[in-house]
Amino acid sequence: MINKLVKKIKETGAPIVVGLDPMLDYIPEHVQKKAFAEYGDTLEGAAEAIWQFNKEIVDKTYDIIPAVKPQIAMYEQFGVPGLIAFKKTVDYCKKKDLIVIGDIKRGDIGSTSKAYAVGHLGKVKVGGWEYAPFDEDFATVNPYLGSDGVKPFIDVCREEKKGLFILVKTSNPSSGEFQDRLVDDRPLYELVGEKVAQWGTQCMGDDYSYIGAVVGATYPEIGKVLRKVMPKSYILVPGYGAQGGRGKDLAHFFNEDGLGAIVNSSRGIIAAYKQEAYGRFGAENFGDASRAAAEDMILDIRDALAGK
Repeated sequence: MINKLVKKIKETGAPIVVGLDPMLDYIPEHVQKKAFAEYGDTLEGAAEAIWQFNKEIVDKTYDIIPAVKPQIAMYEQFGVPGLIAFKKTVDYCKKKDLIVIGDIKRGDIGSTSKAYAVGHLGKVKVGGWEYAPFDEDFATVNPYLGSDGVKPFIDVCREEKKGLFILVKTSNPSSGEFQDRLVDDRPLYELVGEKVAQWGTQCMGDDYSYIGAVVGATYPEIGKVLRKVMPKSYILVPGYGAQGGRGKDLAHFFNEDGLGAIVNSSRGIIAAYKQEAYGRFGAENFGDASRAAAEDMILDIRDALAGK
């Protein structure tokens, strides 16, 4: 799957991923009204509003982007109907030939970790049949429990030719409470990065490993260090836009070939119609506002890479 991701990035010239992380207050009133008129003020109504919101954004952007990243918590908060909306979103994006990164941040051990891996990336056997339950292409994984928690995911990725993005240095302000701690005079994130690179040697695509890393855009100098530590790992870069990251900060996350990283923006794209810069579109044309925001992000990163 890493080969397909690289191919899609080359074809679109857009090393970006749209985070499909819908909150109800991101969804325009007319979309909510229609969903709640059909299903009532219920979890089913909320899930329908989310699904219709996602569908419009995907329809307006799928031809200019390589990938999407639905964050499962935004769906889980609406219970089983929300998870159904998550699955519908994953399936629809794959029909549009988008790479789907399931932002699930799972991390456990043994049979539990294996069950997470099978549920999101693999196939589960039921009687004489096999099913792919959620069927994302990549998943995010928390490595805090060590190799015991990551290996089951690697095993499934090897079988299914899918991939992982392992949390190394996250974009949130308090990430340093643990991730920056020195171990043998080196920050913990650097040691985790080395482990990611080691795991990655077991799962190589043509040029990059199936095993990538998450490194926040809010820490560009750390990104420069980790790029060298993990030369064959694709880096998923959250924190662009709403969290403060900009294209000029991101050049060092990429390799000299202009590849090696994919930058995420969530509310900066999906809720673009709420921003002054895209207010001209109005809530009725929220999908068009999202496309314009995606185009601006692509241009911003291209300009940054050109000036690297």
